[in-house]
Amino acid sequence: MKTITVYGSSQVGADHAVYQDALRIGAALAQSGYTVMSGGYFGVMEAVSKGAKMAGGRVIGVTTDQIGAQFDVQPNGYLDEIVNYADLRDRLLHMVENADGYLAMPGGIGTLHEIAETWELMRIGGVPRCPFVCYGPMWAEIIAIMEGSPFLGDGYHGMIAIARDVPAVIDAFS
Repeated sequence: MKTITVYGSSQVGADHAVYQDALRIGAALAQSGYTVMSGGYFGVMEAVSKGAKMAGGRVIGVTTDQIGAQFDVQPNGYLDEIVNYADLRDRLLHMVENADGYLAMPGGIGTLHEIAETWELMRIGGVPRCPFVCYGPMWAEIIAIMEGSPFLGDGYHGMIAIARDVPAVIDAFS
């Protein structure tokens, strides 16, 4: 079974539109036969986990002592498997190296870091090129700025698809 890593904000609650989108995306990914992997905590991570679990899918949470201990948080309750690392670097590397595709939902600096790291590793051949989708207008603008930059070297262009709705996310992984 193929695994899709989902990145996104921890700062959205169940009443937020992004949470609801992530819930639907998690369910749609599971219904399409994918395992869903995320950072394992709350916000978007909880929503995709919950959506996938409710649809009968398999869910992996990749946690870290740096977040768990510092913020006194526990993994969300929708995980079939928890993989824990001491630090954020190893956590992210696991999510990149053990996926068959990537989805970035709206998020902050952490999500931006995850996008940049994944994009660069795919470009240099550190991981195989596979579907990479950024969801929503926020990432559409940022990726367009980066791809239009004179400072972006060869090999970066066209690696990230932009999806504006749930069906477009699932289509990008088909």
